[in-house]
Amino acid sequence: MSASPTLVVLAAGIGSRYGGLKQIDPVGPGGEVVLDYSVFDALRAGFGRVVFIIRHDIEQAFREAILSRYAGRVDATLAYQELDMLPPGFTLPPERKKPWGTSHAVLCAADQVREPFAVINADDFYGEDAYRVLAKFLTAPAAPGPDEYSLVGFRLRNTLSAHGTVARGVCSADASGFLTVAEEMTAIEALPDGRARNRNADGTFRDLTGDEPVSMNMWGFRPQVFEQIRAEFRVFLRDNASNPKAEFYIPTAMTGMIRRGVARCRILPTTSAWFGVTYREDKPGVVESIRELIRGGRYPERLWA
Repeated sequence: MSASPTLVVLAAGIGSRYGGLKQIDPVGPGGEVVLDYSVFDALRAGFGRVVFIIRHDIEQAFREAILSRYAGRVDATLAYQELDMLPPGFTLPPERKKPWGTSHAVLCAADQVREPFAVINADDFYGEDAYRVLAKFLTAPAAPGPDEYSLVGFRLRNTLSAHGTVARGVCSADASGFLTVAEEMTAIEALPDGRARNRNADGTFRDLTGDEPVSMNMWGFRPQVFEQIRAEFRVFLRDNASNPKAEFYIPTAMTGMIRRGVARCRILPTTSAWFGVTYREDKPGVVESIRELIRGGRYPERLWA
């Protein structure tokens, strides 16, 4: 049996579509933000500590708005994602301004994580069951064979926004429930009949049923994944360093590891309902969803009272 897993929270995003730092925008009746509910759910599922990955330029705001409320309640620490944190032999291209992506963010926590860990987005609400499912996976003995990791799969149509396009890792699985490909689609929009479509880089569209399992960046890993992601990052940099908009996503790294045969990834089903704030117009729906969960007794009126 493994030690209590750690929760790694990706909180360094710029929030360009939202129009501000949605990581610290209150949605609960006591001023709680979305990630407060994530931390609350993780702790009651058996997670032992939290590592927040942020940028140095938002550190003061994050400490004041978020970290201060965990003092004496949660074992929480910070890690930092910066553009110049690259493997030996690589230098930061002068035209690079955009963050390197979620896989790069995970690498930035490598010095602070020695136990099985989950990775989540700061601005996504995943639900209580999703954390229980992931904690059960992370505390079970490791399976023989290639390193086994996991992601919690959500149905695509239940993760879309009515206010614009979203980015999702659209997943394919084999007959045993293991991920075969996680394809990052960055401009998915909902259609009136429940289906969806993604606008490709060339302006064409790819039709989607809406039933596809998607990654909402809720992953389960063990510490050996760091070196495996580093290997994939080197490949990414060799192929994409000159592209100022290319991003190294977790699905990109996972797909590479699967193809090389060094890892496999189980898709974990959950009864939890996902919701999030991609756009500012999404916020009222999130606020009301949380109030409904409070009325149903799933959360206290004040999380940290």
